[in-house]
Amino acid sequence: MRKLLSLTMMALATSAFAGGYRVSLQGQQQLGMGHTGVAVTNSAEVLFFNPAGAVFLKDRFNISVGANALFARTKFQNETYNWKDSTENTGTPFSLYASYKAMDWLALGLAVYSPYGSAVEWDQDWAGSHLVNNIDLKAIYIQPIASIRLTEKFSIGGGPIFVTGGVEFNRNLTRSLTDEEGNRSDVTLDAQNVTAWGWSAGFMFNPVDNVRLGLNYRSEITMEARDGDATFNDLPAFAQGIYTNTTFNADLPLPAEITAGISWQINDKWLVAFDYNRAFWNVYESLTVDFANPGIATSVNPRNYKDASTFRFGTQFKPNDKLILRAGIYHDESPVRKGYFAPETPRNDSMGYTGGLTYMINANFGIDVSFLYLHFDQVDASYDHYNEDGNPNVSFGGTYKNVVFSPGVGLNYRF
Repeated sequence: MRKLLSLTMMALATSAFAGGYRVSLQGQQQLGMGHTGVAVTNSAEVLFFNPAGAVFLKDRFNISVGANALFARTKFQNETYNWKDSTENTGTPFSLYASYKAMDWLALGLAVYSPYGSAVEWDQDWAGSHLVNNIDLKAIYIQPIASIRLTEKFSIGGGPIFVTGGVEFNRNLTRSLTDEEGNRSDVTLDAQNVTAWGWSAGFMFNPVDNVRLGLNYRSEITMEARDGDATFNDLPAFAQGIYTNTTFNADLPLPAEITAGISWQINDKWLVAFDYNRAFWNVYESLTVDFANPGIATSVNPRNYKDASTFRFGTQFKPNDKLILRAGIYHDESPVRKGYFAPETPRNDSMGYTGGLTYMINANFGIDVSFLYLHFDQVDASYDHYNEDGNPNVSFGGTYKNVVFSPGVGLNYRF
């Protein structure tokens, strides 16, 4: 039982930081173009995609602010055991970017955004409740940047990244344990004010007037949860003296990623862009969790993720000075290997379809609108590493269907 509980708690921490939907929503204008942007200098959103591009913005001061409403739906079915369930969840990721060209060769800026900020909630005590009942994950990234133009055609840029966030996660302890009244025993893991540091750096190069090349690297960031709270509920009498509420420590690396891209200004109306992103998810080999309660042994949980790529294409059309139209598409590979597909992260390969527009109120102020439809491939998959009664390979699986829809709105100002 102690071994089972320690593995349960450790898997909680893993899914808490890596779980849920991590969709690309870091800017309204660039989202409309398939979330391309490493070689695009449309607005202050370039601070996220490639800080080196800030010095190439035409205006001295640029600001972009926006938010999305994220609607995610997952359906699960196992015909063998007649298990059915679904979850519908919402999130509100936001972004704020501001840049200032201090000199012709130097631009400074600040980026604030939330790549994580959604919840996943299954029915309490559903068939997969021994893996997850619900998760609520929030994180905010804060990044000051400097962008330096070394020549008329080449620039570099980057800066440190500060991350702050928290998570609350609940799951049942086993597939059958209950208290004397028949209530399923569960545990809640709560870690708040988790902070970490990383960095980002890139370059931008204009080999000819109408073509830009860009590359940006975002470092691995290790989230260090210290003295998180583990609270046990509805335990039977024989277990209450053993599994008292405790605290835990855990480290989890968020993967480094590199993005390379090209944009081509075909004429004064048309722009096209392509980005390639590689996320180094292989850092999720396992997670070690230490508990303050000496009755719960330190545990290592294998995740065995693999590196994954994303291919993005987008276009922009400007019919007049008032209106800019955008469209894009991208393919996102899943980092989850066969046998490691858990309902905390019901994420398979996906296709994203995007669109958007900007309407300029005047020469300096505009309104941005975007939308994303993200369709995940239907998948028959399982998680095969749940530990129960000494068996470390208990499997839970079925058919998953996932979709995400996200409209967004933002404002941009420049002078």
